[in-house]
Amino acid sequence: MTMFQHDDTADIADPADMDVVKEIAPVTFRSDGASDRDDLDMTPMVDITFLLLIFFMVTAAFSLQKSLEVPAPDQKEESAKLQTLEELEEDDDYVIVRIESDNTIWVNDSEAPSPEELLKKLREAREPLPGTDSVGASSLLVLADGDCRHETVVMVLDAGNAVGMENVRLATADDF
Repeated sequence: MTMFQHDDTADIADPADMDVVKEIAPVTFRSDGASDRDDLDMTPMVDITFLLLIFFMVTAAFSLQKSLEVPAPDQKEESAKLQTLEELEEDDDYVIVRIESDNTIWVNDSEAPSPEELLKKLREAREPLPGTDSVGASSLLVLADGDCRHETVVMVLDAGNAVGMENVRLATADDF
């Protein structure tokens, strides 16, 4: 089927009378009534969406936060008696860790230059004394200088938690 299009400037009733006759391509109609816009394939867009979702899930940084359980104070119990630093140092149940302003760590008056050495010294202090019926120290006292790094204090607390210290006290001290 051939269709003719005429120039808009002339109003001609018979196509044979037209000076300029233009032939255009035949028009085909779809039998299902859908147009070309309905043929947009969504599969690649869905694939890209899933790839982006997987990328963000894999690259997301999931950090596990460590925490120490601190029981709430019981209103019925009396307050704990105050102890001085000297009394705590004389108590055999306490391992005393001192952190100086330059982040040097001392465990019971011996230096722990690395985290591994800190763990080793805390384990040794936790073990019972050979030849005695006593149990090793189960409490940790961390004396941190006010100018030391928070990271070092947290490392010491994590090490105490790792070796099973049951009672942990934290104090700041400017002079040792």
